[in-house]
Amino acid sequence: MSDQATTEVPGLSFLRLVLEQLVEDKDALSIEGTIDELGVLLTVKVSDKDMGKLIGKGGQTVQALRTLLRIIGGDAKQRINLKILEPGA
Repeated sequence: MSDQATTEVPGLSFLRLVLEQLVEDKDALSIEGTIDELGVLLTVKVSDKDMGKLIGKGGQTVQALRTLLRIIGGDAKQRINLKILEPGA
């Protein structure tokens, strides 16, 4: 994905910045952003050992990320959805 495409997807650079600080295995971190008529879909894939950090206790971390992405999406007038892929998928 080129730098131009990265900046066009709302929330992608924010999510990348946060997750790079959160995960230990940065090589296994993969974030893809797509835009369609339903809005923006950010798909995240992390290693097995980082999945717990991403989800957080009781899902609090991922819920906080989704809330912040909703705010970013509101500013960009886009609906941003966060999808987390199972490790090995």
